[in-house]
Amino acid sequence: MPYLLILPSMLYMLAFIGYPLVQSLSWALLPDSHGSIPIVRILTSERFSEVLVNTFLLLLAIVPAQFALALLASLVLVQRFPGREVSLYFFTVPLALSDVSAALIWYTMLSSRGFLNKLLMEAGLISSPIQFFGYAFRNMEFLAIVLTEVWRATAIVFINIYAGFQTINRELLEAADVFGLSSLQKLRYVTLPLLKPSIQSALIIRTLFALQTFAPVLILAGFDIPVLATEAFYQYTLVMDVPTAAAWSLLIGAVTFALGAFYLRALRTPEVG
Repeated sequence: MPYLLILPSMLYMLAFIGYPLVQSLSWALLPDSHGSIPIVRILTSERFSEVLVNTFLLLLAIVPAQFALALLASLVLVQRFPGREVSLYFFTVPLALSDVSAALIWYTMLSSRGFLNKLLMEAGLISSPIQFFGYAFRNMEFLAIVLTEVWRATAIVFINIYAGFQTINRELLEAADVFGLSSLQKLRYVTLPLLKPSIQSALIIRTLFALQTFAPVLILAGFDIPVLATEAFYQYTLVMDVPTAAAWSLLIGAVTFALGAFYLRALRTPEVG
């Protein structure tokens, strides 16, 4: 009877997840019509290093900034003060927006005739618009992508860390105060160790989504800054090379799995027994 109850779910998983996964693996790992193996071809291509470096640069710029902002916001919003609920609401509002909507908002704001340039010019701080977009301004495009992602998705990290704060026993914090620990010492030796499970889940989820960052990169930079997700899209839709697109997708999965394993090991909570 238990097997009969889970049979519909198993059939669904096999049909809509298992078969596409096996098909993608076969496309990526077996020789294609050109006689070469797609995954080997992309790993030995000149474009591979550029795509991988851009992807990890975005990770290094986005994830630590989001973690720091989420931790700071949690430390503030866990306190009781007037307007706390309203502040909590506004901090999580960007989470309701899609990545496409967020990218379009920031594109409109940062364009040469956008709100930011108009405000700075009217204030007399600049004499000509700051250029954020275009192949010649790839560093500014990178900055625009980072700002968009930090604004849009910091709430994902914040929710996990803020929920972790709610599970901390207040008696432990009171004991730290009794023993004379400063705020920084209490954060380092009491709060952060107790938040390890929440930090672990937040970093895994955010890193997974950061590796799949697609719409903000495509809208704000086009193909000026190629990353793993946009490269898979480019090969599938424009070049129409399905095996190569499958190989890039397989690489995204492999990097995600490796980083997830690293987080699980680095932030593992010691067992008490």
